[in-house]
Amino acid sequence: MLGYYLIVVLGRRGVLGEWLYDRLGISLMFTWQGAAIASAIVGFPLVVKGARAAFEGVDRQLEAAARTLGISELGVFARVSLPLAWRGVLAGTLLAFARAMGEFGATLMIAGNIPGRTQTMSLAVYDAVQSAQDGLALFLAAVTSLVCVTVLIAAGRLLEPRS
Repeated sequence: MLGYYLIVVLGRRGVLGEWLYDRLGISLMFTWQGAAIASAIVGFPLVVKGARAAFEGVDRQLEAAARTLGISELGVFARVSLPLAWRGVLAGTLLAFARAMGEFGATLMIAGNIPGRTQTMSLAVYDAVQSAQDGLALFLAAVTSLVCVTVLIAAGRLLEPRS
């Protein structure tokens, strides 16, 4: 469903896509940029969830102390909140990346499956299975799985309480 909605918004006759194409000459359909946008949108809720939890864990008294010292709201965010929440924000970003690695539907709808141009790892695995190249499919799935497990372990370590 998300892939269809992205076409409605980003396609050449879409709400945003028509403007991008007419004004700037940019078409996101069947491009790697479109694939990146689709993957980012699919993974975005994980970034938001991680960042929200991290920012909720920031000590409000530290932010209040910064305000009493005359620091602006943007300054409080940049100098107090973000440095204290960066681990959770990064963990959410890593989880979104791992999710995007396995993205299939929205990416296929926006970017297609053009080998060497817009083909993602999950689409390459699908093509290999469809063409009975089981060895290639297994290799690509193993590489993707290894990357995702590594990213998930890193995200888990970022979320561990500091001692």
